[in-house]
Amino acid sequence: MAKTQGFMQALRCRECGRTYDLEARHVCEFDFGPLEVVYDYDRAKKSLTRQALASRPHSMWRYRELLPVAGEPTVGLQVGFTPLVRADRLARKLGIRELWIKNDAVNYPTLSFKDRVVSVALSRARELGFDVVACASTGNLANSVAANAASAGMKAFVFIPSDLEQGKVINSLVYGANVISIKGHYDEVNRLCAEIAGKYHWAFVNVNMRPYYAEGSKSQGFEIVEQLGWRIPRHTVVPMASGSLLTKIQKSYQEAVKIGLVEDGEYSVHGAQATGCSPISAAYKAGLDFFKPVKPNTIAKSLAIGTPADGFYALKVFKETGGAAEDVTDDEIREGIKLLAETEGIFSETAGGVTVGCAKKLIASGKIPADDSAVLCITGNGLKTLDAVAGHVGQTREIRPSLREFDALVEKEAQMISR
Repeated sequence: MAKTQGFMQALRCRECGRTYDLEARHVCEFDFGPLEVVYDYDRAKKSLTRQALASRPHSMWRYRELLPVAGEPTVGLQVGFTPLVRADRLARKLGIRELWIKNDAVNYPTLSFKDRVVSVALSRARELGFDVVACASTGNLANSVAANAASAGMKAFVFIPSDLEQGKVINSLVYGANVISIKGHYDEVNRLCAEIAGKYHWAFVNVNMRPYYAEGSKSQGFEIVEQLGWRIPRHTVVPMASGSLLTKIQKSYQEAVKIGLVEDGEYSVHGAQATGCSPISAAYKAGLDFFKPVKPNTIAKSLAIGTPADGFYALKVFKETGGAAEDVTDDEIREGIKLLAETEGIFSETAGGVTVGCAKKLIASGKIPADDSAVLCITGNGLKTLDAVAGHVGQTREIRPSLREFDALVEKEAQMISR
């Protein structure tokens, strides 16, 4: 397979610092530490400027110098640059001066932030000569791999827990992917995929392609600082499954400073989890720098990873930035979904309910001061998790096609409000 560079220099172990060629590998052979991409920042700084960005297409690939592809991207050319929405009504409800929503619920093509990481992973997989791609997934990643592989003419295998939401199952099957349902939770699915990746030599986006795949999350952070007028938000609240998105958003802020896109300043990155699967949040609250694996039990299936690959590094982010972690119950998740929908007209999946619910707690506790500004990362669309809120968002009122019956309904509503 070809070894190409672009703005990349090597893969480097996050623990011991050993470097490796830019191949399909994800762990250090000496200490099994995770590998990540190292860039030539001096070169990137010369071409990735505010002036250059002004003329580039509005997609995540406008930041391609700091994304891990050697040549021009070939998959997901229209992914990213999702709206950053000023959320004044939600801000008043949560009790904070200024609030923004980074809305990846409308990302292209599968309505989740996973389109970012998948377009990077598949573009890189093509450069490395793969024609079969695969993943272990709690839903959104499966959808994105299936859709982006279809558009790229690549064969896809997606492996999912058997209790996944039906909407996400259908959203993988419709693209013609091979969907394999495993009788077990995500961590068991992931272990099986590691074995399959070793035997079949496929491009598993979150196994052997993980160093490239994870870098795609940085594009969300780059977009946030650009859309805020080239400043890093004082507070960012990020939902956590593996913890990778949170760590890469911090990395994007660091890189934006390093190449001169923004000025350095004080900022905090906070993490949000569901109480039914909160190993990172529990570790933070206990003052630990390591987490204890848990068995997931939550409606937030997309965050249900009991052994988070980047959990240790997420805890480091809290220490480095003065951030905090929170978690919310299933009922609080539903309340968060409804609150975001009713105040800002944004319907998020369960992970969004986690982010809003945890932000509410972080603000109430003073960990995010009321006179500060915050960005909430909404990562997926509510149309994918309708089962989670069915029966919890009210009911229709049925009448016959009669003005008299409608008048009676209005009068009844008015009486109830006045009580």
